[in-house]
Amino acid sequence: MSRLLSPAAAILIAGAGPAGLTLAIDLARRNVAVRIIDKADAPFCGSRGKGIQPRTQEILEDLGVLDRIAGRGGPYPRLRVYGPDGVKDVTMMESRPTSPAEPYGQPVMLPQGLTEGILRERLAELGVVVEFGTELVRFEANERDVEATIRTTGAAQTGRYSYLIGADGGSSSVRKSLGIGFPGETLPMRAVVADVVLEGLGRDVWHTWNPEDRPRMIALCPLAGTELFQLQAALPLEGDADISDDGLAAMIAARTARDDIRLREVRWRSAFQPSTRLADRYRIGRVFLVGDSAHVHPPTGGQGLNTSIQDAYNLGWKLAAVLDGAPQSLLDSYEQERRPIAAGVLALSARLLHTGERRRGRESHQLDLGYPDSPLTREMRSRDGSLPAGARAPDAPCRGAGGQPTRLFEVFRGPQATLLGYEVGAEAPVIPYTGLQVRRIGRGGDLEDDGGHIRQAYDLEPGDWALVRPDGYVATIVSSDGTQALRDSLSRLGLAPPKRTSQTGCVN
Repeated sequence: MSRLLSPAAAILIAGAGPAGLTLAIDLARRNVAVRIIDKADAPFCGSRGKGIQPRTQEILEDLGVLDRIAGRGGPYPRLRVYGPDGVKDVTMMESRPTSPAEPYGQPVMLPQGLTEGILRERLAELGVVVEFGTELVRFEANERDVEATIRTTGAAQTGRYSYLIGADGGSSSVRKSLGIGFPGETLPMRAVVADVVLEGLGRDVWHTWNPEDRPRMIALCPLAGTELFQLQAALPLEGDADISDDGLAAMIAARTARDDIRLREVRWRSAFQPSTRLADRYRIGRVFLVGDSAHVHPPTGGQGLNTSIQDAYNLGWKLAAVLDGAPQSLLDSYEQERRPIAAGVLALSARLLHTGERRRGRESHQLDLGYPDSPLTREMRSRDGSLPAGARAPDAPCRGAGGQPTRLFEVFRGPQATLLGYEVGAEAPVIPYTGLQVRRIGRGGDLEDDGGHIRQAYDLEPGDWALVRPDGYVATIVSSDGTQALRDSLSRLGLAPPKRTSQTGCVN
């Protein structure tokens, strides 16, 4: 989808973490002019969010980076617990068998700094480079655009942008400038996380000591894709904690009761007090919040980074559609869809933290999250067991009419929405729409469902049409007599037939 943009049509993203980078990639691949800045002088290099959940893997596949991430990272190791009753190994991350509908069954571990590096690499391939050492110092939005003042190397410049995205973390200056409340709680505990080089520990397990004795708890997790271990340890709630190299070495010796573990180097460290907070609003006019600027999570459950990436994936196609002429009201659905998701994920993270549950199962994989109550969702059928509108669109192996094997995720890949017709022949319920691909399954179509996986996953009957949003969720499924409902759903997604010329009637 191409578009001619004036400078004021560019989108400014403040913050180059996972959310900001994902959004920039999604916009750039849609030919939307984007500028992404970060006030830090250099990229983040620590581990922080290290778990990439199955639903996020699907998103990263669509954006063209999953193989790079999986190649650098690896699976989570077993948890080895050292306690007063001896040593016990626990499977922490539940690994489910993959299926035709769900191709990824377990999280991938990769330190956040490496994940961000791969996202920056992909963004550069699309022609956009992150501007580090560049700070948003003020902005003013009106109905037409956003005027933003940006400072870099001591100089300030003012420009106009179509939208401003605050992806600038839990202490977001964008959120504070908007006056948006950030209610929640700072939890009564402190911790340190550090990336360290060690000797004396095997890398086949995640080592944890004293998990039931919080003041003495310490964990050392081998970080896939690196030579490092991630150190996690509780700190006293009051007073100064020594997290210097010597202080961390002494902590390891005291809490493990071992003198054979040698701390050789500390690459990154951070002391923090976990919080659970959710912004009152995700949008005011032309300014949006994504990621940690809108919600902050305890580290339990590996939800923060994943929820942030999915925020951006939800918002990108909507911004592009509105710049292409879709109604501004489409952007209202961003907060309506994503804020309830964040609230539920925050509750999960807090529960795992307070209960001390070690096993992480399907509820942390984010595959079952969807938008059934969204204004973009239209439920048109009532068959028991059917895939509901608003749910994540399943994958399915199939075959092109030319005989080559493929998958629905390959069919969906790209910035467009997809309309799947099941055994519809040459029937066309709608004329071609801008930003929509129509794929027919069965005789006379371009896809073959030889294994019946598409029919099973979508519970389709001959003549059914399934509309899949650009971000991989089912907008609606209608039968052969649901043409008007289908057109209504296309309109809700901001899609429209191309305009025709008055002279020839040919589409532009």
